[in-house]
Amino acid sequence: MRNPRLFSRLSLITMLCFGGLLATATGAILLQATSGGAAMVQSANAFLSTLDDAAKSKALLAYDAAERTKWHFIPMPTRKGLVIRDMNPAQKAAALRLLRAALSESGYEKSRRIMSLEAVLLELEGPKSKGRRDPEKYYVTLFGEPSDTQPWGFSFEGHHMSLNFVVEGGKIVDSTPQFFASNPAEIKNDVSGPLKKGTRVLRDEEQLAFDLMASLQSSQREKAIFAAEAPEEISDAGEPQPTAPKLVGISYASLNGQQQEMLRSLVDVYIDSMTAEVAADRRQIIDNDGWNDVHFAWGGALKTGIGHYYRVQGKSFLIEFVNTQPDAAGNPANHIHCVWRDLTGDFNLPAK
Repeated sequence: MRNPRLFSRLSLITMLCFGGLLATATGAILLQATSGGAAMVQSANAFLSTLDDAAKSKALLAYDAAERTKWHFIPMPTRKGLVIRDMNPAQKAAALRLLRAALSESGYEKSRRIMSLEAVLLELEGPKSKGRRDPEKYYVTLFGEPSDTQPWGFSFEGHHMSLNFVVEGGKIVDSTPQFFASNPAEIKNDVSGPLKKGTRVLRDEEQLAFDLMASLQSSQREKAIFAAEAPEEISDAGEPQPTAPKLVGISYASLNGQQQEMLRSLVDVYIDSMTAEVAADRRQIIDNDGWNDVHFAWGGALKTGIGHYYRVQGKSFLIEFVNTQPDAAGNPANHIHCVWRDLTGDFNLPAK
């Protein structure tokens, strides 16, 4: 049964995303005149200015607080930070403006749609999930006062999303772990709200990998497939630092020109969720490390509806994608988790 209160919240999120959030002249000018870390500093300070002392005590923690490196994407009763549903409209707009400053347009749209999926889950699961599924149950945390010189952090986290940033000297110096998920991976039921039947929030993350696998010759496919069954989950979920898995799969150097472009396009889907400056930095690091040593590895089925997994691994980064769980309506392998991790160290800290 449709929950009026929840859909009222969802309507507000939608309004902020497409109307009030970026339609104001000051907000539009801010994002156009600055980019990346500089925009985050301005947006973070603007957000803090909307908070009273009680709200600020939840939203602002010390930079070296242990909570900074604690992350996860599973449903939780509560999390670090200030939850959006407890904010007034001005605070909500400022919080979402900060998220928008931290991401590209496509990354922000992806985030908004993941939040909207919480209403879809509540509709599919029913009243038993009330309080657990809520498009406003996402938490905003700042670590350290936003500064043009000193390092500070930003976390935006809730079910199926964990985005983590460190800004120093007006520049985003770390943007990992970067976690997105989608349940359902494809909405297969008629549902209320802005997301309709057939929606695939993480379509490109899944489809481009299937397309690459379909392009491989049999000898290449033998190299790419490292497991007959997909792993159940991404590795090191919730761990502060990733561990580089054993390098398996097919190397970029073993692909033909068209296939190499396909692999680059897949990597770009993850990179392009971030701001232009972060995307440029990531591409430069991969170029410096050398694309020939990047490996693409596949586990599980070669068609939808059956568990499948892939990873793309270079010297300094790891992408993992897994789709093995059923969705809320019981459709098999229709529940995506995917992540980008920095093998040199997440949270702007050294790797373990």
